[in-house]
Amino acid sequence: MRRYSRRLGLTNMIAKTPEDYKNLRAAGNILSGILDDLVGLVREGGNAAELDLAAEERLKARGAVSAFFGYQPQGAPYPYPGTICISINDEVVHGLPSQDKMFRQGDVVKIDCGLSFNGYFVDGLRTVCVGEGDKNARRLITATREALDSGIGAARVGVHIGDIGAAIKRVAVKYRLGIAEDLGGHGVGKSLHEPPYIANDGNPGEGEVLVEGQVIAIEPIFCEGKGGIKLAPDGWTYVTRDRSRSAEAEATIIVGKNGAEILTRY
Repeated sequence: MRRYSRRLGLTNMIAKTPEDYKNLRAAGNILSGILDDLVGLVREGGNAAELDLAAEERLKARGAVSAFFGYQPQGAPYPYPGTICISINDEVVHGLPSQDKMFRQGDVVKIDCGLSFNGYFVDGLRTVCVGEGDKNARRLITATREALDSGIGAARVGVHIGDIGAAIKRVAVKYRLGIAEDLGGHGVGKSLHEPPYIANDGNPGEGEVLVEGQVIAIEPIFCEGKGGIKLAPDGWTYVTRDRSRSAEAEATIIVGKNGAEILTRY
């Protein structure tokens, strides 16, 4: 949410207790279930506002609240007006869930949901096609999911943040896709955005070292074009400069000695 930029720098993680992890796992289960529901509601002729309302109802029913609604980081022209972010085709991130944003056959739809449960935050995103989608759209979505697998696989105690980005970048190169510039993953837990920033084009051995119990959101974002982005007139939505389609996959994980524990299914 909101260009968690590498320019913010890196600091130590915020310490978390066993009770924190219990709440984070509960939050992850809630978010996963909501995303399951929302993916099933994407249909031709539907619109983003309907999906946003469905998300609001499901959050309330599960005792959680949107981490996005009312969020206004520095530089944002106004608080975010939706429960979730819905970005379609060339919209890369933070798309507003307006009623006039209709789902059409073949659209590439990104559903981004961040929530707070008992004061604990998790973040997740899924990309789906409206209908079957064309071959290139399916390939784009497959690539981001593979990149998320690779990024999570690289997230182990003792490795560097750059190792995650390098694993993601290798998948982008394999599929000959662009990486959305200046966007990436981040720490999460006691707030929606915590250090560190996790670039999707990192280099092995660079950046801070992951420690046991660290909670992070990994989110590879690929584009069919070069990956350049710009801010749309609405002040929130980022779109590709070359109007190419983009896809993303995101999950919140806990870093462990023998690999990652995935909190938000994808």
